[in-house]
Amino acid sequence: MGLLNSITEWNKARQEKHVSNMKEKGYCPQCYGKGFHAYPGHEFSFYTASLDCPGCDGSGLYADWEALS
Repeated sequence: MGLLNSITEWNKARQEKHVSNMKEKGYCPQCYGKGFHAYPGHEFSFYTASLDCPGCDGSGLYADWEALS
């Protein structure tokens, strides 16, 4: 159990560091400030489907992500 606890703590600390870095920049932690997530439809396709980020509702701002969380 010690190993699983240390992995869980490490992952939690890593996530907190990521969120604090994004807060400093003012970016949404889920989409890195882009406001959308791109999902390739096919590896040979030149077009990708993009979806608004559910965390910030497509704005890319940390304040909106924090309000919706």
